[in-house]
Amino acid sequence: MKIVHFADAHIGLETYGGMDSATGLNTRVIDELKALDSVIDFAISDEADLVLFCGDAYKNREPSPTYQREFAKRIRRLSEAKINTVVVVGNHDLSGSPGKASSVEIFDTLDIDYVHVAGKPGILNITTKKGEVQVAVFPWPRRTALLVREDVKNLGIEQVKEQLQDAMAEKLVQLADGIDPSKPAVLAAHVAVANAKTGTEKNMVIGSDPVVMLSTIANHVYDYIALGHVHRQQVLSETPPVVYAGSLERLDFGDEGEDKGFYVAEIKQTGKEKQVTYEFHKMQARRFVTLEVDIPDEEADPTGRILSEIAGRSGDIADAIVRLKLSLPGHLASALRDGEIFKALKEAYNVSIARDIRRVSRSRGAGWIKDTLTPLEALRKYMETQNIAVERRKKLLEYGEKLINEKLSAERGNHAG
Repeated sequence: MKIVHFADAHIGLETYGGMDSATGLNTRVIDELKALDSVIDFAISDEADLVLFCGDAYKNREPSPTYQREFAKRIRRLSEAKINTVVVVGNHDLSGSPGKASSVEIFDTLDIDYVHVAGKPGILNITTKKGEVQVAVFPWPRRTALLVREDVKNLGIEQVKEQLQDAMAEKLVQLADGIDPSKPAVLAAHVAVANAKTGTEKNMVIGSDPVVMLSTIANHVYDYIALGHVHRQQVLSETPPVVYAGSLERLDFGDEGEDKGFYVAEIKQTGKEKQVTYEFHKMQARRFVTLEVDIPDEEADPTGRILSEIAGRSGDIADAIVRLKLSLPGHLASALRDGEIFKALKEAYNVSIARDIRRVSRSRGAGWIKDTLTPLEALRKYMETQNIAVERRKKLLEYGEKLINEKLSAERGNHAG
């Protein structure tokens, strides 16, 4: 039995993108849809028996009809290929109000063949081409359902969170108790496990995450435990396999350098003996690249130094989302030739530049200007500490001397009067 496991498509995240004139879609949304297509193509061409989508179809709880249409097109392809697909409701799929439908509930309402929406915990007994499989499902918990209870109405946020975590742990134990260990069984959940290494989801959290312990979720009645919610792909346990597929696309610079893709698990059963293997399939997600350039105070050509750094990373920059982080002294800030810098980065998909301007400390206690200095000497000393170019310093001293003399003349005239 071959199982394709993926999660966190987050269709609708438009950051770093622009409008595509051919489709009318944001270009980053096109990236997200291409990633989803890659998973669907693999599942169909490799004749998967079961697809587990472990939550967060969209970026927002109320996605636009266009994004709903695009996600539905891909799910329909799996249905037409007669591949059983389980769609687990994630935190970004849930409405914030009790009683309102989730953004993926429409598939259940329309009773789409081979598509099973997991909006509440339970066990699905699914018949595939290779036989029956038990799929325990555990969607993101509805905090609002807990808050209406009389015994929690007056509790603080952390106390409510503890109550929710206790309820989650209890429900996971109940699910495991309902599994027949003689048959193939998997758990598909959208949940935060306590010791998982977090990724970009921390920047997208809606409220405070309730967590479950790994020891609670890693129950040996399951042959494979498929997780969503954490965007960094990782294996938390090998026996049984507890696996986060991670997000399909890199979503921001927190994903820089992280591999993106999906997992394929296979369960082989001979009699009562079951053998499980699983493998991560890496996809070509949009790259995020950070260039850091530290320009020293004495640099004669700061733009040249930056262009040299860009040239050295030209292979990484093409079609990537690039941020250029510059650290430079204040007196060189106006010397940067922005046009040349942006031209050197023209092959990038998206570019942002951040400047960290270093200022010279002017602590009075340091004694760098002494009371014995004349005003002109103090001005000369100040410009030396600022590393102002010699020619410019000479011109400024001429103006300074003129202003100082005018001030002194005026003061002498006032005293004389």
